Amino acid sequence: MANRIRQKERDAIIQSLKSGVTPKIGIQHIQVGRSNEIRALYEDIERISQGGSAFRIIVGDYGSGKTFFMSVVRSIAFERKLVTVHADLSPDRRLHASSGQARNLYSELMRNLATRSKPDGSALGSVVERFVTEARREAAENKIDVSVVIHQRLGALTDLVGGYDFAKVIESYWHGFEQGDDELMSNAIRWLRAEYTTKTEARQHLDVRTIISDDSFYDALKLMSLFVRQAGYEGLLVSLDEMVNLYKLSSTQARTSNYEQILRILNDCLQGSAAHIGFLMGGTPEFLLDPRRGLYSYDALQSRLAENSFAQRAGVIDYSSPTLHLASLTPEELFILLKNLRHVFAGGDTSKYLVPDDALKSFLMHCSQTIGDAYFRTPRNTIKAFLDMLAVLEQNPEMHWSQLVQSIDIEHEYPSGADDVLLSEGDRPDGLTDFRI
Repeated sequence: MANRIRQKERDAIIQSLKSGVTPKIGIQHIQVGRSNEIRALYEDIERISQGGSAFRIIVGDYGSGKTFFMSVVRSIAFERKLVTVHADLSPDRRLHASSGQARNLYSELMRNLATRSKPDGSALGSVVERFVTEARREAAENKIDVSVVIHQRLGALTDLVGGYDFAKVIESYWHGFEQGDDELMSNAIRWLRAEYTTKTEARQHLDVRTIISDDSFYDALKLMSLFVRQAGYEGLLVSLDEMVNLYKLSSTQARTSNYEQILRILNDCLQGSAAHIGFLMGGTPEFLLDPRRGLYSYDALQSRLAENSFAQRAGVIDYSSPTLHLASLTPEELFILLKNLRHVFAGGDTSKYLVPDDALKSFLMHCSQTIGDAYFRTPRNTIKAFLDMLAVLEQNPEMHWSQLVQSIDIEHEYPSGADDVLLSEGDRPDGLTDFRI
């Protein structure tokens, strides 16, 4: 931990964690534990890069760290040259709909499209430009027209639903690129982001007959996974969080339609029908297990997602299962997490630590006595309380940490919330911060 942490990065991490949300940067500074889960997802990413597919439902209680864990997996995907897209489901964003909600979800995914060089999103234009650049390079090497190369590279897409118009839009981007027509390039990106709401407008601007709509949500993702391959990447990882919003749908028909979409994706991935694409879906135990409203209410999904009975009887975890239940952090892992948080709070300067190791031990002991084992399962509240304590000590140097530890009532001050927005985990119990296994 000798390296200093930039002030901007330090502030972003602390502010996010104090608000109960996952930081967008610097997660390598705070990740601990869950090495088996990360190893399993690393193997999934390897499978995607080699032409296969993957499907995982990440299950955990509110505050158990699903969002953070999925961020760690996306960081691993960047290292393996995958493109990632991620979005939270909400009342106006879901997998299947008839009033634009699925198109809204796709648009959000494309806005958040990210690569290793642009991990914060908005990388769709860069990916398309990279494809065009690669096509120009290949055309120059073989002394043929760029349009011929583009047609050859996109030939595989035309065999899929919507593939012909997808390829035509990419070609329109190329024409805009060649002619310096920024409007044509912008229209092509708009179409790829599913921002066209009428076929008439798309036909006027791009001479295509279809648009990405509610009905083509999944087909468009499969097209994008093949396209990013042609742009020089290894595949596409789709990360969907807050899946509990499907569980909350009041309409039985709407829930069933969305669960059928999940079944279609699951079947494609498990049967090998999809290539170079993987899905991560984060949800609560109720979203999965509830026999009335959860995924288990749909028989075809229950049979495919049921836990390995042999592993259950033996008291072990099958990490190859489509459902991955996040294990609770151990006391040792939570202790390392607090050490990492202390280090980040000090900006990486060990001379600026506000509390000694004894304070961390006392803090955890107090948490254990106050709320019991729950703080291992959902450490979000513990993290918020610890950072609040450090903030008070920073602003009041005359105070001693022991006074504050005894005054903390986590259950009362930080009740479990309704939104699963954090946090805690990442790497190995030994505290290493390298994403690679």
